[in-house]
Amino acid sequence: MDNPKEYRANKQSTTKSRGQARRLRKEMSPPERLLWSALRGQKVAGLKFRRQAPIGAFIADFYCHEVRLVVEVDGRNHCGDQLAHDQNRDEWMERQGIQILRVQARDVFENLDGVVRTIVREAGIS
Repeated sequence: MDNPKEYRANKQSTTKSRGQARRLRKEMSPPERLLWSALRGQKVAGLKFRRQAPIGAFIADFYCHEVRLVVEVDGRNHCGDQLAHDQNRDEWMERQGIQILRVQARDVFENLDGVVRTIVREAGIS
């Protein structure tokens, strides 16, 4: 890497993200737990998802590296300052070539099969 300061900053943020991701995996919300039960173990079109996955300085609810797809479950806490944070994170991830799919928590509860079909469609798997 050309800039040692940038390398150290990225490494520190990645280390911090990993610790935070571990904590978030233990504290998943009910809709995240339900969606994880549908995604884990390559149940969805053979895609391998990771939960609460650190990507750079950010943490994605669910990430499939194979198709570079992030799935975010948005609940009531995704308003105000959280919206600005989400927008910055989404813009950064898109610059990295990662697609973001946002699903509403209530949709996970009310229509899990539809959410899974949407994930498969966005992943480009028929």
